[in-house]
Amino acid sequence: MAQALATYESVMSELKARQFRPLYYLMGDEPYYIDLISNWIAENVLQPEERDFNQTVLFGSDVNASQIVDAAKRYPMMSEHQVLIVKEAQNIKNTEPLEKYFKAPMPSTILVMCHKNGSVDGRKKEYVKAIQQAGVLFESKKLRDRDLPSFIEGYLKAKNTSIDPKSTQLIADAVGADLSRLVGELDKVLLSLPEENRRVTPQVVEDQIGVSKDFNSFELRDAIVNRNIFKANQIVKYFDENPKAGSIYAFLPMLFNYFQNLMLAHYCPQKNSQDRVAEWLDLRNGWFAKDYMAGMRNYSGLKVMQILSKIREIDAKSKGLDNPNTPPGELMKELIFFILH
Repeated sequence: MAQALATYESVMSELKARQFRPLYYLMGDEPYYIDLISNWIAENVLQPEERDFNQTVLFGSDVNASQIVDAAKRYPMMSEHQVLIVKEAQNIKNTEPLEKYFKAPMPSTILVMCHKNGSVDGRKKEYVKAIQQAGVLFESKKLRDRDLPSFIEGYLKAKNTSIDPKSTQLIADAVGADLSRLVGELDKVLLSLPEENRRVTPQVVEDQIGVSKDFNSFELRDAIVNRNIFKANQIVKYFDENPKAGSIYAFLPMLFNYFQNLMLAHYCPQKNSQDRVAEWLDLRNGWFAKDYMAGMRNYSGLKVMQILSKIREIDAKSKGLDNPNTPPGELMKELIFFILH
């Protein structure tokens, strides 16, 4: 893909300025942004009275490329544009007719191709080139776990709501990277806040999302970072008694990621500087490096290497390898004991 792909911000900026393109090819593994763009087009390009004759939704599993092209070549009725939205575009097999159409699209048609759970085959260079020449090629990528706090903070800030770092991490850990679900949970939180106090706290998260403010992955990580043996054992015991609150399958990746970064922090040329460690680990700012500063004080480089090896061992056992009958709760206790002693 020679040309740079469009960003969500650039696409929406043009749309809101009513600068429409003949083609919007929306693809990627994260459906959230694909739905946002296609829904905006469906709800805002045409006036309500124009939609009956000039707005059509097709499904790639029900039509072929030639039928899409035939629909796209129609002229609008008593309107400047017609809008044609093709959902499940990833199910279209023979794309040759579409490629020909993209090279000479109807200027009065706004064709929106929604290609979810994947992207255009990069080997189809002429097809990709035709898409980019005709209009917009946008890829909606899954957010990495490390990017979720920024998304949460940005979403709430746009709604004139603030949130503290602990609450941010609680939500990110509890909900995960499914943005549609995440936004649904954030909207639920927003509805619960009074107009005079637009701030999300751990208590609000516990009340609205059901994550305990005292027994959660954030608190477990904090207890391990600061080598708080009593608190860590309390949390692990709580998880063992309340499996829905947390499990070894959720926490192993979190612990591995922390200690992997802690190993890198030990190699930072200026590891006594919180800001330099943040830069070294590619963190957003110095505040996010404080856990690694504490970790370096509490765990030597050698101990971190041993912990990483132990996490891999426990991960294998949790999947049944060399482990005929040890339950997940006991494996978690074994790992926490090893880390803290």
